[in-house]
Amino acid sequence: MQAITIIGAGLAGYTVARELRKLDKTVTLTIITADDGGFYSKPMLSNAFAQNKPAAQLLTQTAGQMATQLDAKIVTGARVNGIDRVRNTVNTGAGHFEYGKLVIAVGAQPIRLAIDGDAADQVLSVNHLHDYAVFRSRLDLTQPGARVAILGAGLIGCEFADDLAGANHAVTLIDPNPLPLAALAAPALSHGLQAALTARGIALRLGTTAARIDRSAGGLRITLADNSAFETDIVLSAVGLRPDLALAQAAQLQTGRGIMVDATGQTSAPDIYALGDCAEYTVEGGTRILPYIAPLMTAARAIARTLTGQTTAIDLKPAPIIVKTPCYPLALMPPPLHAIDAGHWHSETGNERTICRFYDSQGIMLGFGVAPQEAGVRQALLASLGTADAMKPQQTNPI
Repeated sequence: MQAITIIGAGLAGYTVARELRKLDKTVTLTIITADDGGFYSKPMLSNAFAQNKPAAQLLTQTAGQMATQLDAKIVTGARVNGIDRVRNTVNTGAGHFEYGKLVIAVGAQPIRLAIDGDAADQVLSVNHLHDYAVFRSRLDLTQPGARVAILGAGLIGCEFADDLAGANHAVTLIDPNPLPLAALAAPALSHGLQAALTARGIALRLGTTAARIDRSAGGLRITLADNSAFETDIVLSAVGLRPDLALAQAAQLQTGRGIMVDATGQTSAPDIYALGDCAEYTVEGGTRILPYIAPLMTAARAIARTLTGQTTAIDLKPAPIIVKTPCYPLALMPPPLHAIDAGHWHSETGNERTICRFYDSQGIMLGFGVAPQEAGVRQALLASLGTADAMKPQQTNPI
């Protein structure tokens, strides 16, 4: 086999490498990363504060340990400057690296909001282990009970809010939508989460945005678009991520919202593949960005097989999103975007559980949400996806 090079040493890059080594023990493997190459579970970043875990405890293996485990050359601290598709090389500050097949796993970058004020540059985001370390150090400087304002009440914002509140920090959650998790959850579940977060002691400022952030005698002062204002010590942005397209676009690969890949994970260029937060997958009905663990793992297994000569389609089976909010544990399977306007949610509450099912105009179940979630309920709901007989309004708790 020709040498394989992976750009990115996050969960996506390392998972491809691990899956590849299960299939081929000898192919030359190089992993290039701009950071130190240590392995950690990125989902842990949003629920490690209540456990009082410093960044060092989240790191499970060093780059050296990963290199030994994978029998790979791991080039750390090397920012990739470009991909030469003619010469099949990856050009970095540490030199040029040839590839036979290339995997791009560069992830996504935090969306930066345009906010006025002399402290707008103080807004933090947590997208990598280093970001987490910086955030923790800022919290330590204002202990105990730091005041934290979180911009964005989506998946990550709600997880951080619950986790920080569990660590006895005073949290304010800000979002332009009228409810938390508005883009993913049924209204009944968003209302349930709102009540649980409020009971947790979290202040919710919904239906508005941060207009400006200024320095004040007591720390930072946030002025909202509704003209209200409050003091805080730290501002954390959790408004979302945008796929990192810089390398792909410079290499003239086809991009949309993400790097466009076909059913096997191949980009518009032969022998170049992409997965994870930077990829835009081919799915039934079009293409989608899928910034979740389940599709990443599925894509990694398929791409590894394709790299070894066993062309394999990425089988993106439905998988619920598990929301790490202990105050209100949720599992969500959002309906396809194209079905939302023509469908409706049906909600049932019984036995201290709320189950919401989304039906299209033909009565076909295309999505669901449940709280509190557990494996058996998730599996039963998954089995009902795509069926027309799941809705039985006369039953208060059909599962």
